Amino acid sequence: MAGVPKVLVVDDAPGIVRLTRDFLEHAGFAVVVAHDGNEALRVARQERPDLIVLDLGLPGKDGLDVTRELRRDAQTSQVPIVMLTARTDEADKIVGLELGADDYLTKPFSGKELVARVRAVLRRSQATEHAEAVAIGELEIDVPRMRVTLAGHGIDLTATEFQLLLSMARQPGRVFTRSQLLDAIHGEAFDAYERAIDAHIKNIRRKLEPDPHAPRYIQTVFGVGYRLAEQP
Repeated sequence: MAGVPKVLVVDDAPGIVRLTRDFLEHAGFAVVVAHDGNEALRVARQERPDLIVLDLGLPGKDGLDVTRELRRDAQTSQVPIVMLTARTDEADKIVGLELGADDYLTKPFSGKELVARVRAVLRRSQATEHAEAVAIGELEIDVPRMRVTLAGHGIDLTATEFQLLLSMARQPGRVFTRSQLLDAIHGEAFDAYERAIDAHIKNIRRKLEPDPHAPRYIQTVFGVGYRLAEQP
């Protein structure tokens, strides 16, 4: 990401689009908009945004369908997604995270929180300036390039999944509580729920572990949290 970060805002409500755009532009972001799912996919491929703010309750192709298609497309599979939702059901939020969204905001939301979450997700998506590589067994993490390989095969992780894995890999064997992992990926005192971590861990296991039900790398410590095995 170079220059001014570009954010794609997707919502079918003109008032929400206008407010969201104003908040983000005032904070220094360039903003492009879309008003439905098909337009969102087209604009995402054309504009190559650095992040997408995506409403779940779109007409026709809803936000969950859009997320699925974005994650399947090589051009957009790595673009961070912050979901907007008026749904209060936790299950809807978990589904979005399991599909590959990085974070969520529940409507109504404040402009300050929107900007803070966008900045936090973008920080996670940027490679660190310091050269670093982490290797555990056949798992290798190239930090500057945000690349993960397992036995020489590339593993496609979102920015949030990458940061979670890296946080555990830097201290293999250490047990992290869900709260500690939330702190590691957000770096902000957000009002996030800890089940979001379970959704992200499920995604990482699905991509990383040959058998997610008998994981070699990411181990569950029941009643506490998760750890990365020292000797997988």
